[in-house]
Amino acid sequence: MQGVIDYILSLGGTVFVPLVLIVVGLLFRLSFLKSIKSAVTVGVGFLGLNLVVSLISQYLSPVVQSMVDRFGLHLTVIDLGSGTSAGIAFSTAVGALIIPIIFGLNVLLLFLRLTKTMNIDIFNYSHYALTGSLVALVSGSLLYGLIAAIFHAIFSLVVADLTAKRVQKIIGIDGISISQGYATSTVPLYALADKIFDKIPFLKNKNMDTQFIQKRFGMFGDPVIIGVILGVIISLLAGTGFKEGANVVIVVAGIMILFPRVIRIIVEGLMPISEAAKEFFNKRFQGKEFYIGLDSAVTLGHPTTITVGILIIPITLLLAAILPGNNVLPLADLAFAPFFICMATIMHKGDVIRTLISSTINMIFVLYIATYFAPTYTDLANEGGFNAASDGTEVSALYVGNVFDFVIAVLMRPGVLGIIGLVAITAIAFYFSTKKPGVKQDQGDSISG
Repeated sequence: MQGVIDYILSLGGTVFVPLVLIVVGLLFRLSFLKSIKSAVTVGVGFLGLNLVVSLISQYLSPVVQSMVDRFGLHLTVIDLGSGTSAGIAFSTAVGALIIPIIFGLNVLLLFLRLTKTMNIDIFNYSHYALTGSLVALVSGSLLYGLIAAIFHAIFSLVVADLTAKRVQKIIGIDGISISQGYATSTVPLYALADKIFDKIPFLKNKNMDTQFIQKRFGMFGDPVIIGVILGVIISLLAGTGFKEGANVVIVVAGIMILFPRVIRIIVEGLMPISEAAKEFFNKRFQGKEFYIGLDSAVTLGHPTTITVGILIIPITLLLAAILPGNNVLPLADLAFAPFFICMATIMHKGDVIRTLISSTINMIFVLYIATYFAPTYTDLANEGGFNAASDGTEVSALYVGNVFDFVIAVLMRPGVLGIIGLVAITAIAFYFSTKKPGVKQDQGDSISG
């Protein structure tokens, strides 16, 4: 089983996702050649996305380290990042079983009409694996770990269904939802924050998105100029020289330009499959909806996400320094901040101010949850053979700062009673997701528009 999983993971998202999409296209009666074209186009889009993300890693990660050194942050728990965390999660017994179990569960829930989402984002099953692995380690029970992972997957599918319409409206792709295990966990906070913002006079009945800013401030609202300004701010905070700072400015401006264009390639590839899916279900299931569950990476092209995602880097470092009780030093994951705040853009319909405020609140939760899990995460890393803390230093990751992780782990501490509580929460969640039509489509920006 581990060998099969390792082989699937070794294919990478740029190969495995297109293979799945070819099968999906054929199931929806799309022609063979059109299925191949659509799937390969999506794969090319993900390839481009990976190249842009590599720019973040190559140029922004050293700048983050410079900020840490310059501000003299001496925190005791090191952030190992999402890549290492995924490796740790899949190296456990829970991780070895999670792909067939969650995939099978998803298919079952589709047949029972308890979800509309088919989560093909296999690589991000690592979020469920990590939740289950942490619970299994604390409880000493593989069964409890698998149950915890299943609850996380179910919560993600419920949120994916409820937010699908808004996701489709904001990013301009029909027939998809975001089912990624971290992105979905942020939605309850962002939805609650949006309701609160509606009561605040300064924020009420306003949509200060990037188009609004550009109309109000002219060229200062242009994505390229925003990228230049953000690059200069980050360079000044890091104390870089002219050469390194100029590179940072170009890279940040490049990210502002490249992310939306790469996402459009993914949109182009998904559209024929989306149209075929709608036609298929209209003919055979009286219009029953079906969503393709994707990675939150497809939301990153929105200018609000990129702008706030870059701004949140120095904000998170400041929070790490001043929050009482936080022990985590943000490092490896910090340059990938847009992934942590992307659903705020969706829930706030691209409003920059709302997204920035709620994203800052979210990063507070991330730091505290990552601190809470540090001892267990360190043990898990060492048991997986990563020798992450051989010198006695504790490790964690912003990746593990996941509200679903925290709620599931805490509720499962009492054992059976906790599981009963989670079953009750799941039943309520299914009631709302199956009885409600989903988040109403709102007016807002879309990447493709």
